[in-house]
Amino acid sequence: MELRAELLKSIWYAFTSLDVEKSGKVSKSQLKVLSHNLYTALNIRHDPVALEDHFRDDDDGPVSNQGYMPYLNKFILDKVVEGTFDKENVDSFCWTLCAKKNYRPKNDVGVLSDRDAFHLWCLFNFLSEDKYPLVLAPEEVEYLLKKICSAISVELSCVDIEELISKEAVQQSGITVWAFLDFVNTGRLTKGVEKESVTMAIEKVYREIVGNIIKEGYVWKKGHLRRNWNERWFSLRPSTMHYYVSEDQKECKGCIELDQNCCVEVLPEREGKRCMFCVKTLSKTYEMSAPDTKQRQEWTTAIQTAIRLCVEGKNSLHKDLKLRRREQREERERRRIAKEEEEQRLHLIHEERERQLVELELLQEAQRQAQAALQKEEQKRRQQHEELQNTLQEQLQLAEEARASMQVEMAMKEVETERQRRRIRELEDMQLRLEEALHQEIRARQDEESYRLAQARLLVEEEEKMKALLALQEEQEQYIQKTQKEKLELRQEMETKSQALEEAQHQLEKVRANRHRMDQDIATAQRKLRQASTSVKHWNVQMNRLMHPIGPGERRSSLPTVRVPSLRDPGLHLYHQRSEEREKKRLSEQGKTEENNRDEGGIVSGREERRPSHASNGDMDCT
Repeated sequence: MELRAELLKSIWYAFTSLDVEKSGKVSKSQLKVLSHNLYTALNIRHDPVALEDHFRDDDDGPVSNQGYMPYLNKFILDKVVEGTFDKENVDSFCWTLCAKKNYRPKNDVGVLSDRDAFHLWCLFNFLSEDKYPLVLAPEEVEYLLKKICSAISVELSCVDIEELISKEAVQQSGITVWAFLDFVNTGRLTKGVEKESVTMAIEKVYREIVGNIIKEGYVWKKGHLRRNWNERWFSLRPSTMHYYVSEDQKECKGCIELDQNCCVEVLPEREGKRCMFCVKTLSKTYEMSAPDTKQRQEWTTAIQTAIRLCVEGKNSLHKDLKLRRREQREERERRRIAKEEEEQRLHLIHEERERQLVELELLQEAQRQAQAALQKEEQKRRQQHEELQNTLQEQLQLAEEARASMQVEMAMKEVETERQRRRIRELEDMQLRLEEALHQEIRARQDEESYRLAQARLLVEEEEKMKALLALQEEQEQYIQKTQKEKLELRQEMETKSQALEEAQHQLEKVRANRHRMDQDIATAQRKLRQASTSVKHWNVQMNRLMHPIGPGERRSSLPTVRVPSLRDPGLHLYHQRSEEREKKRLSEQGKTEENNRDEGGIVSGREERRPSHASNGDMDCT
């Protein structure tokens, strides 16, 4: 999956470079060329028919990126086998397509050569995220520039890097590869540095990051057979450590396979060699000597790192570092978002507190106004109380004067009051007598009302009983009519059944007469048959005598007999038996019908009861 993702990054640049109108569509002829070159670069068998079949209906029309991706995955990327091709060739082909239309140094003069720009383009793709369009995060840009400056031994200018990554668009979405190459081509980072040094530095960073080389350099190695010391160029990758005759890496002298069973140890000085260390595997121990102590420390640390990556199942140090940097960025982003949320929450709390303080000040102001209004109200109330007290004193004096005059009037009134009291007592006595007479009249009216109510109840009861009596009489008349109607229907039904019974008896008598006549005919036929058989026997005897005269001493042979059916013949007996069974069945059904009629009607005449027994006696006689 990692190889597919890296290939897709390069192919994406090639595809977008063919999309001249920036519409996300590329012509079919251009896709044919792109696919053919990808087959060649990835060392896959060419399939020229697949593209025609995949876009059969397009007929050289525009094809969308979504339409090409299924073909790319199915016929190209799914067939890729890691180790059967050189990825640098694929990157070089895609770079050639996209650089022609996108990479244009100002005035065609720049610090970078075409190969340096290609290497930086590959580094950019390696460090970019798997999100399209491909951009590089500001932290990754700074990391890559620091690596290049460190390889050139130049200090990175913070002003220049801040100018590049401080733009708002770069902070939000990242920087594109073409903007990155334009910035490097300005020469701000490599002032006073020769182009060859820049090329060597970019080559070194490219081999380290893209080429997955952890460390390389010259180290003295002790031979296994001759046991002599030779200077070799070592190239350390995860799980392998190759050593060559020289730096050009044309002649490989051997390879040390690193795994979890390997280890690196520092050795003391001996045999005139210093800064020694060794790499131990299960089969061999490789002794080496670094140029100085710093180099030995770097080599031992790098080898330990390679062994650790092998144990952890990782095949690239810089991919691991990129993942860690991505996690750190995500963690910083989460912290930044959490900090912003916390600041926003504190800001809201501060605003809420200020609002509460404003409300408290408003409440205090309202309280002060209320106290002032209360004081004014208290003064007004006291003033009114004083005025009321003065008014009451004046009224009290007037009341004293009125009291004196009232006492005189009261004496006069006393006399009038006594006279009125006597008049009231007389009126009260008269009222008591009137009330008693009124009570008597009310009781009399109540008794009369109760009598009237009792009489009304009796009338209501009498009317209800009359209605019930009329209803009963009407129901009795309906029941009588219904009973008469049912009796009439029953009588009609009985007459119908009696007629049917008589007709059945008449038919039975006819059947019996017919049967009797048939019996006589059968007896006559049997008698005639016997006579005929006797006649046949007689004539047979005569014929035999005429045909064979009797000789002396001959034995008479028996004549053939002709069978005459008699009354005991089985066929005739079976005929009589079946006739009797049919007659019995008919009589039993007739008897069941009469029993049902007897249950329904309840009355059957004696004459109708005697007929079945007579019929049965007749049957027995006939039999």
